[in-house]
Amino acid sequence: MSTEREYELVILGATGYTGQYCAEHITTSLPTDLKWAVAGRSASKLSSLVSDVKKLNPDRAQPGVEVATLSPSDLNALAKKTTLLINTVGPYHLYSTPVVEACVNQGTHYLDVTGETPWVKDIIEKFHDRAKENKAIIIPEIGFESTPSDLLALSLVSIIEQRLNVGTKEVIASLHNFNAGASGGTLATVLSIFEAYSLPAIVAAAKPWALSPISPKPSKSIASHTWQSRLLGTRTVPHLGLLTNAITASTNAAIVQRTWGLLTSHSPSKSYGPTFQYREYMRTQSQLLGTLSHYGLLIGPLFLLFPPSRWLLKKLVTQPGSGPTRESTAKNHVQYRAIGIADCEPERIALAKLGFSGSMYDLTGRFLAQAAMCIVRDGKGEEIQRNFGGGVLTPAILGETFTERMRSVGMNLDVELLET
Repeated sequence: MSTEREYELVILGATGYTGQYCAEHITTSLPTDLKWAVAGRSASKLSSLVSDVKKLNPDRAQPGVEVATLSPSDLNALAKKTTLLINTVGPYHLYSTPVVEACVNQGTHYLDVTGETPWVKDIIEKFHDRAKENKAIIIPEIGFESTPSDLLALSLVSIIEQRLNVGTKEVIASLHNFNAGASGGTLATVLSIFEAYSLPAIVAAAKPWALSPISPKPSKSIASHTWQSRLLGTRTVPHLGLLTNAITASTNAAIVQRTWGLLTSHSPSKSYGPTFQYREYMRTQSQLLGTLSHYGLLIGPLFLLFPPSRWLLKKLVTQPGSGPTRESTAKNHVQYRAIGIADCEPERIALAKLGFSGSMYDLTGRFLAQAAMCIVRDGKGEEIQRNFGGGVLTPAILGETFTERMRSVGMNLDVELLET
């Protein structure tokens, strides 16, 4: 497809906080013969961005500049020009449904970095079947929000299958260490979700298998909730330590479980296993801090149900399009740890650690750019079309090709099968 279209990839919203990181990574790290463009509403801002990124790699040809609004005519014209569109325009539930629709209409592959599970559920229901018909690969949540969780699960399932030749019955992940700030767009999205969706819709999207195409038959979790864990909000998991609830748990679990459902439905030989389930928590330093965090996550969303609370928070948070300064993110870092439990007797466990040092928005830009290369240059687009047709998919569907690309640009991922 790339030979038929003017561009291999276009970044829509390139002048925003995340879009700039993505443009910078493309400029410094992707092949110089890549045909790409930046797109948005302001010609002057786009030209300024092009000038800025040229300084990072003066010998590289400048990207194209495409001025486009979010009107259906502009979006369809833009999607028709490119093999793949990277969309960094959020909040996605407010602005990006027409972007997905244009890509589906034109058979254009699509990536974004939303963490808005109710919206992802909407686009699956609206566009999955039509995207398959048009062989469009649509992958939301391919940023810092859910990609680490999806790749952790994939890596654990893979080593268990390779070494033991059995499926995986459970993956338990923990946000082990984290130091980073949020952009204005991220904070605005959290607030607007509670305005755009009803409480029942938010609750429905928060269920672990909300996005899975098939129903699960999960095994009993080794982190099953006891009355103590329900009351105190903590549990101790082997190799992960004392854990409490994580704010991203439901969002990430929904993506990982969709991966399981898609593979089980379309590629049984690559299925994680019939009883697979994924759970995510956050490491806590003490029982007290874990319990306080647990109740904070229970009570906090209740305040967001009330319009005055949202109005006040909007006045206090960083505005969309801006975020932490480059200097303040220099020492940012994240590490996830996860265990995979093999579906066999005696029980065997694999351990994975995924980490990155630097801005989480830089990491997100790398996820987007490298995922795009998997599709337009590495043959994953054609492979996915053969196996799935297309449709609304997940980061892990890009497989080990994506994992290895991310390892080459600064993401650390170590996996081992533990001795009994």
